[in-house]
Amino acid sequence: MRNRSTLSVLAALVLSILTFSACDTKKEEVSKARPNILFIMSDDHAYQAISAYSDQLINTPHIDRLAKEGMLFTNACVTNSICAPSRATILTGKHTHINGKIDNIMPFDTTQITFPQLFQAAGYETAMYGKLHFGNKPKGVDDFMILPGQGNYINPKFLTAEGDTTITGYTTDIITDLTLDWLDRKRDKEKPFLMMYLHKAPHRAWWPSPEKFKAFSQRSFPEPETLFDDYENRGRAAKEAEMTISDHMLMSYDTKVLPEAITALNIDDNPRSARLFKRNEYPRINEAQMALYQPVLDSIANDFKARWPTMTDKEKRSWKYQRYMQDYLGCISSVDDNVGRVLDYLDENGLAENTIVIYTSDQGFYLGEHGWFDKRFIYDESFKTPLLIRWPNKITAGTTNEEMVQNLDFAQTFLEAAGIEAPSDMQGESIMPLLLGNQEEWDREAVYYHYYEYPGAHMVKRHYAIVTREYKLAHFYYDVDEWELYDRNKDPQEMRNVYGDPAYAEVVTKLHKELAALRVKYQDSPDLDQQYIDIYEERRRKRERRKN
Repeated sequence: MRNRSTLSVLAALVLSILTFSACDTKKEEVSKARPNILFIMSDDHAYQAISAYSDQLINTPHIDRLAKEGMLFTNACVTNSICAPSRATILTGKHTHINGKIDNIMPFDTTQITFPQLFQAAGYETAMYGKLHFGNKPKGVDDFMILPGQGNYINPKFLTAEGDTTITGYTTDIITDLTLDWLDRKRDKEKPFLMMYLHKAPHRAWWPSPEKFKAFSQRSFPEPETLFDDYENRGRAAKEAEMTISDHMLMSYDTKVLPEAITALNIDDNPRSARLFKRNEYPRINEAQMALYQPVLDSIANDFKARWPTMTDKEKRSWKYQRYMQDYLGCISSVDDNVGRVLDYLDENGLAENTIVIYTSDQGFYLGEHGWFDKRFIYDESFKTPLLIRWPNKITAGTTNEEMVQNLDFAQTFLEAAGIEAPSDMQGESIMPLLLGNQEEWDREAVYYHYYEYPGAHMVKRHYAIVTREYKLAHFYYDVDEWELYDRNKDPQEMRNVYGDPAYAEVVTKLHKELAALRVKYQDSPDLDQQYIDIYEERRRKRERRKN
């Protein structure tokens, strides 16, 4: 009996071990079946500064890997081309007039559900490292280290659940170090993960790392064809915007000319420029870092003093453009290097196969096109955003997609990929059919855009628009009532408004109807436009009262 009992116990123990092992194996298989999500987003990264899109300005081999091994989208775009609203749209899958974040000032509606919350509830390990740009406590993440507001490039401060911390170094490198540490050491490796790896770069004022500052300051870059655009055949919006390289790019703050060099030449620079320079990254540089930065700053100042007094206006715009590109592209070079570090980590640790990697930006950016820097407009360089997605064994490597997709679609796409049900009030569409090659299941013909921040920074007028692969119809309103239509195939640089051209009369009629339908679909309306105008007017009155 005792032997039989012992055998029974042993049998039960073996069965228990086998059952536990089977359950553990099943758990591992389920985990592997649910893909990891690595969402990489930079700030103001123009698609034309990624060599997978164009190799005219810079080579970005590591970001390009995602195009070679996955899918590159040529018509990816945003709903509202400005930082915090774009991020709110990505997190909620809703237009900014729904989530409340119409501009960088208006508060985000914190009752909105964000997709990281849904991932967290579904058992994913979630984290956010880098730049969020609004709110100090991101929802739905198990761990976070985020920059306060815009954050700094040099020796940045981070907000964490435990409090603030400042880390010595260059922010692009630091955000990557922290992300790799979380992937390697801090996460629960029994769970699939959602990592939001968010770069500050290349946001204004474009401070490269010391080695990139030195290397790129010695390079020159081709000028865009429209650098000297005179805005003929466009309306007041393009003519009145305050974002030209020649008139609105600040000498010290933006082009890194030392304030004393400007004073020495009695240049009438914007008084904000020197103040911002001395309040921004420059005072954060420690002695060891200054030994690397100062020689380059001195060389810029010397070149400026030697050449500026005798330059024509056209030459001055070209000089500022080169300085802009040297710093902007230097920042991007660091982003590319660090993306390479993370992709290598995935390869070396067996994670690449089951990880969806997304690279995008919160919007596009002008790199001298139309004589501009910054974003905000519906015109392509601002409206379009880079989007590259790799998913081994799911996405056919090396494919290009031309469909109209938006940052509005990201949340629902990620949720579907992870097998998580999306809330019915999200307004985007999952792009999974496109990723999996089921093109016939995608039926979107047009996207909707709405920009609100006027009067405001850079004075880009309020406008809403419909965009298809062929045309772009925009209504500029508030202190104007102007319509613009662009033929995207015949006029890719958007130099001629054809709204009043009789040859496009049928197109105008059709797009007006479709735009009205999109306004209804996305719950936007003239009443809502007026509501936000009233809010701006009240802000203006409050500012006037404070001045008086």
